[in-house]
Amino acid sequence: MVSAVALLLAAGPAQSKTIEETIGLPVEAIDGRDGATISQKIQVTIYRDDAWRAKQPFMILNHGRSASAGDRAATRTGPYAANARYFVSRGFAVFLPVRIGYGASGGPDTEDTGACDAKNYPPGYEAAAQQSLAVIAHAKAQPYVDAQRGIVLGQSFGGTTAITLAARGVPGVLAAVNFAGGGGGRPMSHPGQPCHHDRLTRMFAAYGATARIPTLWVYSENDRYWGQDKPREWFSAFLKAGGQGRYVQLPPYKEDGHPSFTGQPQAWKPEFEAFVKEAMGR
Repeated sequence: MVSAVALLLAAGPAQSKTIEETIGLPVEAIDGRDGATISQKIQVTIYRDDAWRAKQPFMILNHGRSASAGDRAATRTGPYAANARYFVSRGFAVFLPVRIGYGASGGPDTEDTGACDAKNYPPGYEAAAQQSLAVIAHAKAQPYVDAQRGIVLGQSFGGTTAITLAARGVPGVLAAVNFAGGGGGRPMSHPGQPCHHDRLTRMFAAYGATARIPTLWVYSENDRYWGQDKPREWFSAFLKAGGQGRYVQLPPYKEDGHPSFTGQPQAWKPEFEAFVKEAMGR
């Protein structure tokens, strides 16, 4: 079932109409905990501008992950809507999935990476990447999308998912943007000390060995999940293994810069726009 809402947004001197629609998309993912294949529909919200006459490049925008089951069940696209509309104003058709185990999509927690002392990160991000591949395939099939020009982007768990996808060499995906990506964060009990950060370093190095598209890594100075040093270590491992990218450190945001993607977009928009212009010619 498809619901549609037309929103008027200012785009330069004229008014353009942004179409927002929510669909149910069948996906499959391997459960990172037991290897079972999960098949179900997930909710995907699409934002696009019908005033664009040429086909639009696609963007897959992935949300983060809360440590709380209750918060995961409450996940919704609303907090990302303003950013999605901004990306539409930059010429993208934006596809924002609510992955298996979250919000209206429901289902098992396929992205669980285990207890802190026994973290196994790659299967959780692989589950997210598999769902993203289905969303990419759907995006490419739309008549208003340029299937040869796309970008993957995400916040926190979704940011790491963007780098996971960068390592896959997905046809048509030309760039990836990681906002505050990582895993195993303990912002309250152990700020700046994620669980087994060394395992994340090895994972990002493995991604760098196969990633061949430009990437942008954006972190805040006062991110309580990862601190300042760990993300730089991950980025360095990614580069040393063969990946390419640029690291941007944002100024502090309130008491915790982890949600800077939605909390202080004015700080990252210039960096994003410069990156996209260089990587995609936009």
